[in-house]
Amino acid sequence: MIATTAVCLVALGPSAAVAEQIVVATTGGAYEKALREAWFDPFTAKTGIEVVTVAATNAEMRAKAAAMVKTGNVSWDLYLQGEIQAASEQHLLYAENLSAFCREFSTHADLDADACNAAGVRLLSNSTLLAYRSDAFAAAAPRTWADAWDVQKFPGGRSFPDFNDPWRVMAAALLADGVSPEKLFPLDIERALAKLEQIRPAVALWWKTGDQSMQGFRNGEYVVGQIWLTRAKALKSEGLPIAWSHAASFLVGDRIALIKNAPHRENALKLAEYWLNTPAAQAKVCEALSCKPPSGEAVKLMSPEARADMPSTTDPQSSPVIPDAKWINDNAALLLERWNAWIQQ
Repeated sequence: MIATTAVCLVALGPSAAVAEQIVVATTGGAYEKALREAWFDPFTAKTGIEVVTVAATNAEMRAKAAAMVKTGNVSWDLYLQGEIQAASEQHLLYAENLSAFCREFSTHADLDADACNAAGVRLLSNSTLLAYRSDAFAAAAPRTWADAWDVQKFPGGRSFPDFNDPWRVMAAALLADGVSPEKLFPLDIERALAKLEQIRPAVALWWKTGDQSMQGFRNGEYVVGQIWLTRAKALKSEGLPIAWSHAASFLVGDRIALIKNAPHRENALKLAEYWLNTPAAQAKVCEALSCKPPSGEAVKLMSPEARADMPSTTDPQSSPVIPDAKWINDNAALLLERWNAWIQQ
């Protein structure tokens, strides 16, 4: 099947499959716009296969995928998942194991070793980090999570995410409280919540979606927040005075997963194959979003400025913290239970 897919990609013309489509669930906004312009539309131009998108949060995607597979009423083909969630045992209850599909790419020296695995196809590596409005501070700018908690030195509203993945907020709180990165996991949940209690009065928004995380920076509702680098870069591209600190960041990533019993399975695999085989598409996405693509050739195609903005694991002064995915997945229920109890107080 895989060997013939590449042939089909070349042979299919725009008129050959005009009625065909793929349904992809994304997180919408600037992220989807970058995927649309660099990946979806060029794929459609080459194959004639329309890429239809639906927007949802990652939590909504997981819940919807589970419900569709359980009921046998599957309308999606592909959906985004964070790298950590994709590494969980639950993920493969609803996503098809792509090990067989990935064999073709295991010998591609240009691709990261885990660019394609059982859980899905790597879209990008990114980071969750401290971002701030650079016009809010006349002198020094916040650089660490301790700075984010210092409302005397860095006054103004704060923002943090509130969705069913609270480890990153707790981790930031522990780093702000003096825990060293190498001793961060396992997370001390109660200590983290106690530290978060200190910053709660300054939090103007507990955001649910990437688009929400951006809007408050636009209207000045807050000046410091925890946000995805992809969203911070999108704000900067809009012309807003947004800056960020890699010294206060966590390395994360996104995969595209194939839902079990996808109605357009073969077309979905063609779209995934196109991504892995097209460094130019990867480079264009990460040029727009300051992410690291899975292809080394794609990195070379990016501008020096975009490469400088990418999360780095080699700079000792600003390397992101690499989260313990196994611990997070093993303790996901406890994390969410304690988080919900605290946030609802």
